[in-house]
Amino acid sequence: MTSSQINRRRFLLNSAVLGCSAAASPLLTPVSFAAAPWDNRLVVIILRGGMDGLGVVQPYGDRDFATLGRDAPDKAMDLDGYFAMNAALAPLMPMWRSGELGFVHAVSTPYRDKRSHFDGQDLLEAGSAQVGGQIRDGWLNRLLQQFPGLSAETAYAIGRQEMIVLNGDAPVTRWTPESDLTMSPQAMKLAQLVMQDDPAFESALSQAFALAETDGDAIAFEGTLREMGQEMRNDMTAAMKKGAGTRIAQFAADRLAEEARIASFSINGWDTHDNQTRGLAGALGQLSDALITLKEGLGPVWSKTTVLAMTEFGRTARMNGTGGTDHGTAGAMLYAGGAVRGGRVLGDWPGLEESALYARRDLMPTRDVRAYAAWAMRGMFGLQGSALEQVIFPGLDLGDDPGLLL
Repeated sequence: MTSSQINRRRFLLNSAVLGCSAAASPLLTPVSFAAAPWDNRLVVIILRGGMDGLGVVQPYGDRDFATLGRDAPDKAMDLDGYFAMNAALAPLMPMWRSGELGFVHAVSTPYRDKRSHFDGQDLLEAGSAQVGGQIRDGWLNRLLQQFPGLSAETAYAIGRQEMIVLNGDAPVTRWTPESDLTMSPQAMKLAQLVMQDDPAFESALSQAFALAETDGDAIAFEGTLREMGQEMRNDMTAAMKKGAGTRIAQFAADRLAEEARIASFSINGWDTHDNQTRGLAGALGQLSDALITLKEGLGPVWSKTTVLAMTEFGRTARMNGTGGTDHGTAGAMLYAGGAVRGGRVLGDWPGLEESALYARRDLMPTRDVRAYAAWAMRGMFGLQGSALEQVIFPGLDLGDDPGLLL
């Protein structure tokens, strides 16, 4: 079979490589970077699906917590005598003790009541107070626009899901790591042949192999289309077992240790409608691995780094009938890094008695999560409050400085 016999249409129809599991593939998990003229590093992790803040940072000191049908506090790790950390985050306890990890509770975006993942994530990444408004770019990109003459790497993307938080007029580099270089020679050659008639895709793929330090031109073409498709499926399976969060975090650390100053990527798996104990543990394991990988990969640069992990909304206070929680309102934010003042659970705690809950079902939000991100950026980049409240996060009330940074 010659290369001319292979085309993208036939590849997609016959190989079934990009089937129902495609959304879980590391090839479709974007990560975006932007070089900047400052020395501090900022990493924003979007936790897609609605992380249950009460399950991550358990307020066992609240007398009403025991009435919600949740896991017993003895399964978590005490933080301060009132809050306990989910046991799945045990590898991060050294960060907590050294002041490199903290949490913010009872926070949310201005989004209320409809509890749609799509709208909630769009609003979180746009940094806006209104769904479907005039704002079309992301708050990290508007941050970059505050610095004239900013340079960045050439922009390109391989993947399906975009990071809206970095969309906008400021130049940004977009890149999805390949499957940790686990693609076999046959699968890599197949990808080249499939894309060879499309100059844009062929160019992007060539750049991808170059960045992966792989000599694609030296790969021998062997086997049938079916055999090569199976090779690619095997590669995806092997890559997924390694953990996409870890691979992406390592790639981010490598770049941030050099010219990049801002990185943003997402971790999925937080939509825990049933069997939450298991599902939440898996997602927290990915988050824990990503943070540890960032710290180890950044080395001395970790001392200049702030990591913000944010989600579109929290979940219901009470467990449902299937051992899960449903879409809620207020949740928790995680912050980490060598530049933060951690070892604390910040936020104004509203209480868990039914009358104190939002709509008598959700944790009541007591502060805009955007305010914490804004104060972090003010401390890192010297931005004025007016720029943060009017441009980067329109409609935001900064309020008092929570002291997120050292």
